[in-house]
Amino acid sequence: MSCISGKSEINGFNTKLLHGRTSSGYGQREILPPVSQVSAFQYESMEELEKVFEHKSMGYAYTRIGNPTISALEQKINELEGGSQAVCTSSGMAAISATLLAVCGAGDEIIAGTGLYGGTIDLLHDLEKLGIHTVYAPNLTADGIRPLINDRTRVIFGEVISNPSLAVLDIEEVSGVAHEAGIPLIVDATSATPYIVRPLSLGADIVIHSTSKYINGGGNSIGGIIIDGGKFGWDFDKFTALAEFKKYGRMAFSIRLRTDLWEDFGGCMSPMNAYLTYIGADTLGLRMERICENADVLARALAELPGISVNYLTLPNHPYHRYVSSQLNGYGGGILTFGTGSRERAFQVINSLKYAMIASNIGDMRTLVIHPASTLYIRSTAEEREAAGVYDDTIRVSVGIENKEDLIADFLSAISE
Repeated sequence: MSCISGKSEINGFNTKLLHGRTSSGYGQREILPPVSQVSAFQYESMEELEKVFEHKSMGYAYTRIGNPTISALEQKINELEGGSQAVCTSSGMAAISATLLAVCGAGDEIIAGTGLYGGTIDLLHDLEKLGIHTVYAPNLTADGIRPLINDRTRVIFGEVISNPSLAVLDIEEVSGVAHEAGIPLIVDATSATPYIVRPLSLGADIVIHSTSKYINGGGNSIGGIIIDGGKFGWDFDKFTALAEFKKYGRMAFSIRLRTDLWEDFGGCMSPMNAYLTYIGADTLGLRMERICENADVLARALAELPGISVNYLTLPNHPYHRYVSSQLNGYGGGILTFGTGSRERAFQVINSLKYAMIASNIGDMRTLVIHPASTLYIRSTAEEREAAGVYDDTIRVSVGIENKEDLIADFLSAISE
């Protein structure tokens, strides 16, 4: 058993959250990281500050560039994911934007799945204006990807569990194809969380989370995080966006991300949001266990109703059901969708719910519902909505931690009205 910084290696998820290598060592023996709610940090001499700006000395100078509260959250999630470096951002979309811009430049291509979150689709459209083209794979599988790879491909990007279509990315299979071509696999694991799957251990190279969702859990802070596995061998003749950082080898992405994209674009997380997310993350394992249990029993109850079509991973007839045991640690996640037959019926059901709240977030402790076609995918084409599993009658449910009997009764009553 190895020991780092006086702490034995911990295997249990909840124990690691509370007692991991990065969960102590604060200046005044606090049990939580203090909130460094400041813009800048003072030094005794200009020589000291100069060394910090030159990255020759450890320290903080300005919160846009670094802050100890934000660093505590970065280290906590990095340890959970088994990464080498992590960078927090102001939102999940800022995390995706910074990651893709750190790797890609004008003329480069991204291969992405078609069933992406609506905001990500909008971002990829925006990147087209910068000369970064996206090629969509109807099936983000080995067979679906190989024909699309060419000498301009720089990234394969997908969601581990797509929101809301609930397609599951076969990380081992797709990373194998990506690495054969010398391309990194970048995944958005927001819907999965490190409690359900750790993508870096299965072959992914970079993992992104919107911490606003399950990691925070309380619906009180917007944020994102990027975790670099630090194992991908960058070809700097191919990845010219990283060429300036060649001397850092496998850490070139992380260094460029922090010193260029994150620092220069200004997409930093606020210290208070980092603190709220840090303390929220302490209960991630407990929340996810309860959320997944509730989602499973609610999905099975809804599946018994005539005229209701349910989409949830643990249902035996789901096309991605096999991944529940092989990749997802036995869990189906916290999102389910169901069809009601019409848009009007969907609105009626949503408006009749008593406990489930009408809100556009996911990953809250409270159960949230939304009609995706008229909100999250309002700017998407019909083809994009269909690829994402979004139809006029679709209701998306982000299941919370309420008593399962109350949730089932709430939905059954709303549907019967």
